Amino acid sequence: MSADTESAGRVREFGTAVADGWTRERFGVLAAVGAILLSFGPSFQVFLFTEFLIIALFALGFNLLYGYTGLLSFGHGMFYAGGAYGLAIVLRDLTPFVADVVGAGLAPLVTFGLGAFAGVALVVVVAIPVGWLSVRLEEIYFALITLAFGMLAFSFIIQNPGGLTNGTDGIIILLGTVEVAGMEFRIGDRRLYYFLTVGVVATGIYAVWRIVNSPFGTVCKAIRESPDRAAALGIDVTHHRWMTFILSAAVVAVAGVLRAGLASVASPYLSHWSTSAIAVVATVIGGATYFAGPIVGAFVYLYVRWGISRFPALEAHWELFFGALLIGIVLYFKAGAVGGLLLLRDRFFGDDGDEGSGGDGDGGDAVATDGGETVATATDGTATDGTATGATATDAGVADTDRTTDDHRGEGS
Repeated sequence: MSADTESAGRVREFGTAVADGWTRERFGVLAAVGAILLSFGPSFQVFLFTEFLIIALFALGFNLLYGYTGLLSFGHGMFYAGGAYGLAIVLRDLTPFVADVVGAGLAPLVTFGLGAFAGVALVVVVAIPVGWLSVRLEEIYFALITLAFGMLAFSFIIQNPGGLTNGTDGIIILLGTVEVAGMEFRIGDRRLYYFLTVGVVATGIYAVWRIVNSPFGTVCKAIRESPDRAAALGIDVTHHRWMTFILSAAVVAVAGVLRAGLASVASPYLSHWSTSAIAVVATVIGGATYFAGPIVGAFVYLYVRWGISRFPALEAHWELFFGALLIGIVLYFKAGAVGGLLLLRDRFFGDDGDEGSGGDGDGGDAVATDGGETVATATDGTATDGTATGATATDAGVADTDRTTDDHRGEGS
């Protein structure tokens, strides 16, 4: 055995030992400690990381629809704006009434909670008919109709019907100060709002994770891989897409609420197609087929954007830089940054006999129907650029029966 082979083996053994020692709980503790330590950093960096968390939740909500049903939306900005305007309108119009009911000390906190609920509820009410109409279309037609709905929402906000939205100026948000037991807490304080955002985003990420790993999420993955085959097995494709559309809109609305509180304004440009494109770009950068893809993509998008802004000569052409970055990812990392990292991990830390270990992050899932047949959402084979390849098991139920029969014959002999 050569020295290079022995060194590679030691590296793989070390990587495996590290991976085995880090459970999900330990990663959670590490993330919590990191979040606490970050709060003691410079005020601007706390603000920037808070913005990253919000964009990550925005992209994750978008990818709940795109990554798990295959429907590309260019209208999720209207749900982002819906959450923001729901909060802003409640804070503007109901704060005096709430102060009379619960007292001036608790009024800002109660009003913020009511505004957040109103923003999400408003978005869900809008998403029900919009989704019902949109999910009946496929591919480019779905993207175009969501783009049309998004720009319709933008025009509605700009028109300022009845003075509700304040037109192009948007609505200024004053979060106020909470007074409890003689102590005062300003909700808009950057560090306090950072911890609030961490808690909400962590809850949102966990909720989305539970959705995509539930039987409902598994069915959605099957629909993404082959809508026709899923429909042939009795799955109501349109209904599942509609439900996913509504859930996706609700998650994005929560991100919109947080965004409005951070920026202290609900702007009509949150509903513009260019805002929707932020979620698309972040998801493509990170990798739509991986759960963590939109989160990683949001981090890359925001911090690269911030890094470019440090150089005035580059700032004027930042769109050109991101265009080149997207072209490079599409050409060389089809599974995004997460897929590329997993390929590197498998190359340096993986086992020699593990083929396809860099495959689709949702690989190996199957949907069983009442008829006993199965739709395979990923296949066996060697992975290239983080995407699994090979033949899809179309007659999985028959194959399982044959294997079981052979096993019994072997036992009998």
